Amino acid sequence: MISFQKLFGKSDVFFDLLGASAAQARQSVQALNQLLSQPVGAAPQLEEFSATRREDKKITRQIDEALCKTFVTELEREDIESLANALYKIPKTVEKIAERVMISRERLAAADFSAQIKLMGAAADIVVTMISELSKKLDLERVKSLNEQIQQIEGDADKLVLNCLRQLYTAEKDAVLVVILKDLYDLMEKVVDRCRDAGNVVAHIVLKNS
Repeated sequence: MISFQKLFGKSDVFFDLLGASAAQARQSVQALNQLLSQPVGAAPQLEEFSATRREDKKITRQIDEALCKTFVTELEREDIESLANALYKIPKTVEKIAERVMISRERLAAADFSAQIKLMGAAADIVVTMISELSKKLDLERVKSLNEQIQQIEGDADKLVLNCLRQLYTAEKDAVLVVILKDLYDLMEKVVDRCRDAGNVVAHIVLKNS
């Protein structure tokens, strides 16, 4: 068990930036939930998703710049870069979902993505918690427990997409709608995968430094 200060020295710049990136990832999932909750006749805007991705890209760039200026003693710079990149991919994938929802909104009037949103939200929450743990102490058992939870969510997401595809392929549906739904199901599962990847990086960091 070692402190984040020992890893990064006196500065907490990396914790602040990684925490901000994780928060952006979670915010993007929350924005997607709001988008899917709006009635078909509403006029949703993509700007919120684009702004989230741009902000996260800015944070990732700040991390890269800080790495060039900061001497890291015990935590490898590759680990910080891997975690930053894993976090950035979450809102980037969510934005792709939002784009597809907006161009096919009329056809999705009867679609229910509540189960997918629940899993994405739970995975994003755990990622935020895992990053927060780094600012306090690198408790291996705590992080292992959180990582096991996110692995379980990822497994549930795999089962969910398989069940959705089974229903999609066996029911009488418009061919275009089948293509749209399959694309969305795959992307929503990928969001959970991205969260799992971020959790794996955190677990790897803790394991190496405990």
